[in-house]
Amino acid sequence: MAENRAAHWIRAAARIFLGIALAFAGSSHLGSAREEFRAQVPTWLPLDADFVVLASGVVEIILGFSLVFLWHWKTWVGLLVAAFFIAIFPGNISQFINGIDAFGLDTDEARGIRLLFQPLLVLWALWSTSAWSLVRALWRRLIPRRLTGA
Repeated sequence: MAENRAAHWIRAAARIFLGIALAFAGSSHLGSAREEFRAQVPTWLPLDADFVVLASGVVEIILGFSLVFLWHWKTWVGLLVAAFFIAIFPGNISQFINGIDAFGLDTDEARGIRLLFQPLLVLWALWSTSAWSLVRALWRRLIPRRLTGA
């Protein structure tokens, strides 16, 4: 069933907004919030924290612009954005576990609440790009029916 026009535009607006937010966040990695982001890099990561912040900022900018301008590839870009959100999740966990204050998150409760929003970002990336349909199709193809109950 074809998506109605209003739903299409809402989904497109959500994708573009997410893209702009990612590009803005990525640019803040390179400048104004660089030190805040360095505090989130897990100490167990065998890379220089500054390199991780700069590289992830560049990746965020590229993903953000891709969400906005590569709409013909939106499904694949959505999968990449969702994977990126999953890849950076250990930084949020590290911030919580180690009680690191950054971005105004100065209590365990605030850092814990932030952890709950990361899966929502993954879902937003998948939904706004229609990548969710691809994920479901792949899941059905890869997982035997007897395991999924379908």
